[in-house]
Amino acid sequence: MYCIQYQDEIIVIDVGLKFPDDDMLGIDLVIPDATYLVENQDKVKAIFLTHGHEDHIGGLPYVLKQIKAPIYGAALTIGLVKAKLEEHGLLSDQQLNVINDDSIISFEHLSVAFFRTNHSIPDSFGLAVTTPQGVIVQTGDFKFDFTPFGKPSDMAKMAQIGKRGVLALLSDSTNSEKEGFTPSEKIVGDSIRELFLRCEGRILFATFASNVHRLQQVVEAAILCNRKLAVIGRSMEKVFLIGQDLGYIRVPEGMIIDIRDVNKYAADKVVIICTGSQGEPNAALTRIAHGSHRLVEVNPGDTIIYSASPIPGNAKNVYRSIDLLFRAGADVIHGSILDIHASGHGCQEDLKLMLNLMKPKYFIPIHGEHRMLVQHTRLAEQLGVQTQNIFILNIGNVLQVTRDKAQLGANVASGNVFVEGRVVSKVDTGILDQRRKLSKSGLLIVVTTINKNNNQILSGPNIVSRGFVYVRDSGELMRTAERLALRTVGRMIEHKEGTIEDWKERLSAELTTFFFERTEREPMIMPVFMEVST
Repeated sequence: MYCIQYQDEIIVIDVGLKFPDDDMLGIDLVIPDATYLVENQDKVKAIFLTHGHEDHIGGLPYVLKQIKAPIYGAALTIGLVKAKLEEHGLLSDQQLNVINDDSIISFEHLSVAFFRTNHSIPDSFGLAVTTPQGVIVQTGDFKFDFTPFGKPSDMAKMAQIGKRGVLALLSDSTNSEKEGFTPSEKIVGDSIRELFLRCEGRILFATFASNVHRLQQVVEAAILCNRKLAVIGRSMEKVFLIGQDLGYIRVPEGMIIDIRDVNKYAADKVVIICTGSQGEPNAALTRIAHGSHRLVEVNPGDTIIYSASPIPGNAKNVYRSIDLLFRAGADVIHGSILDIHASGHGCQEDLKLMLNLMKPKYFIPIHGEHRMLVQHTRLAEQLGVQTQNIFILNIGNVLQVTRDKAQLGANVASGNVFVEGRVVSKVDTGILDQRRKLSKSGLLIVVTTINKNNNQILSGPNIVSRGFVYVRDSGELMRTAERLALRTVGRMIEHKEGTIEDWKERLSAELTTFFFERTEREPMIMPVFMEVST
């Protein structure tokens, strides 16, 4: 999520989400902190969406519960947003506006124009924001595809924007470490058709649900091979319907069949499009691979096509599913065997072309890990952007830009907001640390019953272990620990040392040291003192 502010006007660009890191246990989603927008609600004029991917629109339902603003995006983007807001019961209260290449949205001080880009979803746009100080360009996610599936990037309009002068450029950095241009979608389409023509059995095709161009390529390959088409996976079904309604996915009447009717057709007459290209635990293909899908099972002779590269962190799950599919007798085609996926993000030559078209005075690399941002700055320096005019920003940073200078200002409230089921909160890092400790070394509950009247020990300390060691094989270890706990508690009672809370802290420290010395593990230790009157 990015904000551009001039005096009392704020526009927001994209409100996305990200999926949690492996060590964020129990977290479902991570969304932007909207505190600054809430504090300045009267200044927020609009939210602009560059395209319809989850990392650009997924946070909207959560942020729109805190602020109100009109939303602008292209037709497909708004279609996806409508479905998302409807799921959250927010649709009736929103002002959704469809833009196109020629749209200009103006406010008192700011105006926003749009230029078409190529990405892995149709209706992707960059933004040119005109301010009293100059033009600020935000590219959105992009690549330059000279043989695209769909409309080409509007390079002429980009050149016009650059010719008028660009004060600052915020540009996608995802593939800044990769040389050359990003491969064209045409190459992928050709590969898909060749694969379909070669396959003799049933085809299961997994890709990102939001990759609408890829879905249409599958439709066309299926038409070529006279195959029926079935769609499974909740997000895939939703995008397919929206794409058809808006004309981005064109399917002949009678071609789509219900997944329950697949077995009524010969294997070489069926294609199943499904979710699960990233090995997501509950996605359709993952459940099929594990034999837990109630409607589809893998048969010998099936061909499974993974048309997506594993996102970092997902590779282990993807390859586990691939192994299971091979074991079931299927043939699996994935990126390591045949190139049937092209990134939607520009490589180094794409990024250089954008820099040359825009010719910015100030440059801010965005959308990527820090090493990618650094590599993008090096490309900008090679093309003549002065080092002092390049800024790598962290979440919450404020860059103050005028015609004459740019400098960092005071940070605004920022950070990660976590979604856990129905709960949305700023989870304290201490809670995540506790969860990691629990998952790694388990939990020990130390229960002691004491007489409330004279503080004498009535029973215990007894140690209950969960996820630490197998108690049956560690009896002596636990008995020794209980004796240590008894001595520690008895000593504190005898010397009247502090309160019960102090006892808990001391007992936890003693047992932590004891168990680490003997096991080199540090379980979470939870002392419990029960006071009874006798």
